[in-house]
Amino acid sequence: MNLPKFVIADNSDFPDDIFIIHLDFPQFIINLKDDEVEFLEDIEDEDEKELESEMEHLITLAGEFYDREMERYEE
Repeated sequence: MNLPKFVIADNSDFPDDIFIIHLDFPQFIINLKDDEVEFLEDIEDEDEKELESEMEHLITLAGEFYDREMERYEE
C-alpha cells in the first residue's frame, strides 16, 4: 500500500488543535497550533543529530501541506 507522506488529523476533544502526522521516517505528529512534536518511534542517538536539521525542514513541509490541503478544501 502506498501511503502519503503527511495526513491531517483532528479530534473533537482538542478543537483548537491541528495535527499533521508524518508517515515516513521519522514518524511523528506535529500540532500546528504550537509546533509541538511527538515522535511515534524511538530515535537512536546517532540518528538524533541528523534529524535536528531535517526536522526544521519537515515542520515547514507539514505547514505547507496543511495550507495546500485547506486551499483545495475551499475550492
